[in-house]
Amino acid sequence: MSTAAIELPLFPLDVVLFPGTVLPLHIFEPRYRRMIIDCQREDKPFGVVLARPESEPLQEEPYSIGTMATIQELDELEDGRFRLMAVGIRRFRIVSQHREKPYLSGLVEPFEDIDEPWEDLFPAMHNARGLFGSYLEMLLEVDDDNKIDEYLPNRPEALSYFIAYFLEVSNEQKQRYLELTSTRQRLREEINILRREVPFLHMILTARPPDEKIMLN
Repeated sequence: MSTAAIELPLFPLDVVLFPGTVLPLHIFEPRYRRMIIDCQREDKPFGVVLARPESEPLQEEPYSIGTMATIQELDELEDGRFRLMAVGIRRFRIVSQHREKPYLSGLVEPFEDIDEPWEDLFPAMHNARGLFGSYLEMLLEVDDDNKIDEYLPNRPEALSYFIAYFLEVSNEQKQRYLELTSTRQRLREEINILRREVPFLHMILTARPPDEKIMLN
């Protein structure tokens, strides 16, 4: 166990959060209202983890790799519910977990990508950035090629997380991306998907009626 291990509230969800991405949340269950109150009082983040599909209600079992999230734009409603933005900051591995509180908690340690040479990362980042930029431009119907590129992360690891979060793949596949420790491998697998998706999306857009719009989920 790492000396950097800390105790963290855990929030099992049907979603995979990545570092550098944002997740809007509506907190209505009493156990998670308590979690948010505790996080605010102790000024600490919580962990977003994907719940395993075979989990029992109220006894969710999470995957072991998740993402630490800070609370932003917290809004407490009159009936005690919360609306907030969870911002992913870093990955962790669950070392142990318990249910001593109404919500799941665990001892977690940092989970990082391995160091890889820039000359190995740059070609993959360059290819992924171009393909994903085209993918977003078609989805959002943006004509200015430079407009989307301005908002894409400039670091390989951050870009790989950003792409993984927005790709239309299963949660299990997203979880696999989260658990990879090679930025290069994550980018290369995303490139393979984008090489299929970009031409397919282009075919759909060129074949549809002019007034039909594509909506992001």
